[in-house]
Amino acid sequence: MKPLVDLIKSSNKIVLTTHKDCDGDGLGSELALFYALKKMGKDVQIVHVDLLPKRYENFLNKDLFQLFRPTLFDTPIDLCLIFDTNDERLIEPLYSEIQTVCKNTVFIDHHPLLKSGPLPAKAFIDTTAASTGEIVYHVIKNLDVPLDTSIAESLYLSIVFDTQLFRYVRRSPMSHQIAIELLPLIPSPEAIHRNLFGGQTPEKISFISKALGKITYSLDNKVAIVLLHSKEIQDFGLTPEDTRDVVDKILDIDCVEVAILFREDSKDRYKISFRSKSTLDVLEVSELFGGGGHHHASGAMIEGEFLKIRDQIIDYFKKKLE
Repeated sequence: MKPLVDLIKSSNKIVLTTHKDCDGDGLGSELALFYALKKMGKDVQIVHVDLLPKRYENFLNKDLFQLFRPTLFDTPIDLCLIFDTNDERLIEPLYSEIQTVCKNTVFIDHHPLLKSGPLPAKAFIDTTAASTGEIVYHVIKNLDVPLDTSIAESLYLSIVFDTQLFRYVRRSPMSHQIAIELLPLIPSPEAIHRNLFGGQTPEKISFISKALGKITYSLDNKVAIVLLHSKEIQDFGLTPEDTRDVVDKILDIDCVEVAILFREDSKDRYKISFRSKSTLDVLEVSELFGGGGHHHASGAMIEGEFLKIRDQIIDYFKKKLE
C-alpha cells in the first residue's frame, strides 16, 4: 500500500469516481476518502458518469457528485482514483478523458482481475477484502488522517452494503474489527441500515411480489431465473435500481444454488445479475458475456434473444453441476 499512499500524498488535484450504476460500496469508499483528502487540504472532486441513484439521494449530499461532461476538466489532474471496479469500460466516457488530462490513474478494488477484457495499468486490489471500503479504511489509516463522523459513516455505508449487514464477510474478522472502531463515531448506524435495506414503498413491495411470482426453476430447482421487463418496472413507478433486491431474495430459497435476474433495459438488451451459494462460481459465466464481478456475485450487459441466452446459461450450469 505504501506506493499508493505516497502517490496520494504527493498529489494535489485529485478526482474520485466509481463504476456506472454505482452502489453503496463504491459511494461509501469514495466519500470516505473525499472527506479524508479534504482534511489534508487536497483539491478533490467526485465525478460520476451517470446520476446518483435515487435511493441514495435521501441520505447523501448529492451536491458532492458532479456529472461528467467533456469540458469538465479545465486544468491538469494529478491523480484519479477509481473505486470498486478494475474494468475501465464501466467508467467510460470518463476514463478516456482522464487519460488525456491526468498524470496517474489507479483502481482501488476488491474484485478479481478479468480473465478476458481490459486489465488496469495501475491498481491496488485485495480480493480478500469483503468491501472496497475495507481497503479505503487502511488507506486513510496509512495517510494518518484521524477518523471523524463523516469518514466513519461513509466507511460504514460501504462495509454494511457489500457485506449485506455482515452476512458475507469472506471468513474474515476484518469487517467486524473495523466496525468496532467506526460505531462510536456514528450517531445512528440504524439510519444507515434503514436507508440501505429498509424504507420500502408499497409500490416496491408489490413489484417484488410480482417479480418473485415469475420465478422459473431449472436443474432440479437449483437454478432460478426471473425476467423483468422495462415496462413492468415503469408501471410501478420504479427505476432499474429498485430491481437489485430481487436477485438476493431469490437466493434465499433453500434449494436454489444459483439465482439469475434478467432486467430488460431495452428491446433485446439485458442487464443480467448472478448470485450463487457454496462452491458454484458465477464470475466465469459473467465474463463469457463481457461482464465481471465476484465469484459469487457478478453481472453483465448483453444483447440478444432472451430464450437463447437463457438456454445457454442453463446449459452452462448443467455442466457445472454435473
